[in-house]
Amino acid sequence: MVALTRIGLIVNRSKPRAFEISREIIQIIEGNGEKVYVEAETAKALGRSDIQLPVHEFAHSVDLVFVLGGDGTLLGVARQLAHAKLPVLGINLGHLGFLAEAEPKDLHKAIERIIRRDYSLEERLMLEVEVVREGKSIGTWIGLNDVGIAKRSFGRMVNVRVFVDSMYVDEYSGDGVIVSSPTGSTAYSLSCGGPIVSPQMNAIVVTPISPHTLVSRPFLVSGEQTVKVEVCSTHNDIGLTVDGQVNVPIQCNDVILVRKSTCSTLLVKWQERGFFNVLRTKLHMNPMSEQRCEGNE
Repeated sequence: MVALTRIGLIVNRSKPRAFEISREIIQIIEGNGEKVYVEAETAKALGRSDIQLPVHEFAHSVDLVFVLGGDGTLLGVARQLAHAKLPVLGINLGHLGFLAEAEPKDLHKAIERIIRRDYSLEERLMLEVEVVREGKSIGTWIGLNDVGIAKRSFGRMVNVRVFVDSMYVDEYSGDGVIVSSPTGSTAYSLSCGGPIVSPQMNAIVVTPISPHTLVSRPFLVSGEQTVKVEVCSTHNDIGLTVDGQVNVPIQCNDVILVRKSTCSTLLVKWQERGFFNVLRTKLHMNPMSEQRCEGNE
């Protein structure tokens, strides 16, 4: 006998049609004889207290998590479940949905594939960032996309020195610097001129934000190395963000250490839907056209 698939559902309740689509997901899962658990607030709103379960209990109670929302919702869930090692399927209710693998119009097909185990898992590197102030650690955070160190006021400039392990790289003056994972290479880093990095790579990307020089360029380092950023500005109007969602005030002379986390995110992927196919579709790159190569006559 095939074991039941226990699916957890986390919902961004602020999205249009969130409750309507949640009900449909629950109906399809239960109609296939499988078990579904819904995070508590959504379950209460749906009048289904019989299937509610706190998110912190998902690690021991479900086999896979559906995330109904946009990329930001999935990033938040990835951090929340970082230690659980649970596969995550994103169902897009946002604008871009770059990390999502399913759309609301394809719910029946997507859920049937999950139940048949017709999918692959893609392990995504996560980042750990530590802030050291006056020689003491003031906190550690985990992110899936990126760590940004940037000015908080339009008219300010940020000065930072960047090291890889103990090796000095450069000093940047400008709007700041982004340290991103391969997953985050297609987010804020890309808009600042950073490279697109295949998610299978064990690498970390460092991208200056609007550097006040002609020679500063983004670069990659091994995922086994540590990026150290020393803040050497003359003001404290600086902030650190993790995935654009966690905000930490930064002071002059703080040291920020970014390294690969021991945690990772497992994304559910359809085997026929490759990274560069998604890239072309979501980022509106020109589709490959078939052309004949003709020799000179």
